[in-house]
Amino acid sequence: QVQVVESGGGLVQAGGSLRLSCAVSGSIYTIRGMGWYRQAPGKQRELVAVITSGGDTNYASSVKGRFTISRDNAKNTVYLQMNSLKSEDTAVYYCNANILQIGVGITGAWGQGTQVTVSS
Repeated sequence: QVQVVESGGGLVQAGGSLRLSCAVSGSIYTIRGMGWYRQAPGKQRELVAVITSGGDTNYASSVKGRFTISRDNAKNTVYLQMNSLKSEDTAVYYCNANILQIGVGITGAWGQGTQVTVSS
């Protein structure tokens, strides 16, 4: 059993900051890539940022320079530091983890999502 739990969402004014956390627990041998995705009303879910087990990162062009993804492998946790937030960042943010489980292989696991609302 694998659990993926996001936290840290909330309401913030434009220009403010939020830090999202995603903790993965359960029957895990190791976690490979992890990422943050978001879905705004009326839009498709989009990739925000990804990070490999070795710490290599990639960002969507819309958040580059404002958001920072990081991870603590000892805690099986990934973070998303969001600065200079804009109204267009308003969305439900989801955490994804690629998990290696013995006897299963590599599977993708999603969290329930956390709401981020940026007011003007």
